[in-house]
Amino acid sequence: MAGDVFLTRTASFLPLEPVGNDDIEQVLGMVGGRPSKARRIVLRSNGIRHRHYALDRATGQLVMSNAEMAAQAVRALGDTGRVNCLAAGTSRPDQLMPGHGVMVHGALGWPRMEVVSLAGICVAGAAAFKHAWLAVRAGDASRAVAVASELASLGLHARNFEAEVEHRVKELEHNPEIAFEKDFLRWMLSDGAGAVLLENQPNGPLSLKVEWVELSSAAHELPACMYSGAEKNADGSLTGWQQFSPHEWAARSVFTVKQDVKLLNEHVIRATLTEPLRMLAEKHNLKAQRIDWFLPHYSSKYFAGPVAAGVAEAGLDIPLERWFTNLAEKGNTGSASPYIMLDELFRSGRIKKGQKLLMYIPESGRFSTCFIFMEAV
Repeated sequence: MAGDVFLTRTASFLPLEPVGNDDIEQVLGMVGGRPSKARRIVLRSNGIRHRHYALDRATGQLVMSNAEMAAQAVRALGDTGRVNCLAAGTSRPDQLMPGHGVMVHGALGWPRMEVVSLAGICVAGAAAFKHAWLAVRAGDASRAVAVASELASLGLHARNFEAEVEHRVKELEHNPEIAFEKDFLRWMLSDGAGAVLLENQPNGPLSLKVEWVELSSAAHELPACMYSGAEKNADGSLTGWQQFSPHEWAARSVFTVKQDVKLLNEHVIRATLTEPLRMLAEKHNLKAQRIDWFLPHYSSKYFAGPVAAGVAEAGLDIPLERWFTNLAEKGNTGSASPYIMLDELFRSGRIKKGQKLLMYIPESGRFSTCFIFMEAV
């Protein structure tokens, strides 16, 4: 028989000091030695004012790895007691092999335990949450930690695009920007990590009973939208990095993160919010329940309006005063964003006993989504 699971602690870690909008290119550099034409447009749309990068401002060099950031977030949970399971999610691990989870475990130096690595993009962190939740629910673990972390800045630095700029110098004479699909993400993504402790009983002044975690994918009907380590073909299929030569990896910026903005705008609300939420509202009788806190993960303030419309279309009434997001000050840290958002709210003292929380975590990789429903006890 499945047991109850309680989220008892949250933590987050953001590297170095916050970086304001006017200082981004000082840290990430300028592609081709020219200021980006897209930067101000994208920043005005996304509403992000500050973010964090694990890069030294003076040298642009890395100060800590992705795994080290994740370990810092886990340590920030405090004395967790004996943890039986560690589930770690990220979209860009420090290496192809070994898995990200065991690197985090090594950085922590914890005793032998179950460790799993969850891949994907933003939903990688939600998948880690679900694995940890299931481990406790099944009775395999009395305590489990889920952690998500992102080190986007290394891939966003200007040096990653110099070879492509040189390769396409004639083409770029009239348009000195790299392709917009690559450039606009340089002003959207940043670094950070977050962690939660899940236990088989409530603990401390506030615990959140995790009622359910629902993941789903729309990949059966939609092509890839956000991708890295691949090039997209005219038919929507991907050609992976192993089919390109090492020279082409640089010349085509194969490993940079790319986004099909048109496909995103056309499908992200329907595929990751309205359709799955409508089904979950029916399955879990959400319409009859008051949702006191709605924590939506979105990459840009631009999507706040469409998300509100999508929630209403799914039949739920969640007024904006019950929303919580810290995108403007913490940035878009991908799979870590939901954890960092939840951590701030959890520690704020604003969650009251009996209140219910709904988290919405989409990703545009191939339009996956996760919803997490919890009640304060």
